[in-house]
Amino acid sequence: MRLRTLPVSLAGVVTAIALAVTSGYCNPMPAILCLLFALLAQIASNFGNEYFDYKDGLDAPGRVGPRRGVTEGDITPRAMCIATFATLALACAVGLCLLPYGGMWLIVAGVFIAAGVLAYSTGPYPLSRHALGEVAVILFFGLIPVCLTYMLAASRALDYTVVCAATGMGLLGANVLVVNNYRDRRDDAAVGKTTIATLWPRAAIMLIYLFGGLAGIALTIPAWLDMARWWLIVPACAVIDHIGNWLALLHARGTQFNPLLGRTSLLMAALALALFVASLTV
Repeated sequence: MRLRTLPVSLAGVVTAIALAVTSGYCNPMPAILCLLFALLAQIASNFGNEYFDYKDGLDAPGRVGPRRGVTEGDITPRAMCIATFATLALACAVGLCLLPYGGMWLIVAGVFIAAGVLAYSTGPYPLSRHALGEVAVILFFGLIPVCLTYMLAASRALDYTVVCAATGMGLLGANVLVVNNYRDRRDDAAVGKTTIATLWPRAAIMLIYLFGGLAGIALTIPAWLDMARWWLIVPACAVIDHIGNWLALLHARGTQFNPLLGRTSLLMAALALALFVASLTV
């Protein structure tokens, strides 16, 4: 399941719930369903990534990153394939429960998201193998979950604050993948997998991480301005924490990237959770 990264899928939905509460109305049932859907969709994507990367020969035993169960022989390829599609089917079942709150157009959105879960690792043009992984994260972990959850939970149209927060969460989520891909750059290059970390030099990746995180935090500021002004201390602290992560990233080697992956993910989740707590005080 890659537990270190699961907060990424939850953070976008929690952010949307916070924005809905701030707007004055939040329907808890679609909010909970969106939370569950996002979690299941990410787990299905993680399962699929492991299965299809193994199937296509992109994983090798002894990787620097987290142990790959299929590659190392802990899980059979067939079991992982079944787990991938069973989890995706469960996510779709949860998504169908949202139809009473949003209407039939959600089927189109659901099909697009389900296709994205698979397209990340397989298909005619796998996004993760063509340096489009970060773009996919911005879309599927930022813009889509924040905007859709807000529309369903708040029963309102999108506004500037929601779109900014959605983009900000997407950028923070993309930073998790930046760390992941930089850690795996040598393994990926060896098997012909193209990521921004295999295309661009270390200095460029470090700057992407730094400014992507700063921009992501800054884009949440409009949401914080709806709270009491003293809540602005939260994004200020997030900036300090992010810079600390960046400094650690500059000197990280090998397995040292793994805890940084978790810290980057938790920063995104903590910011979303703090925004939710702040929304309850409005």
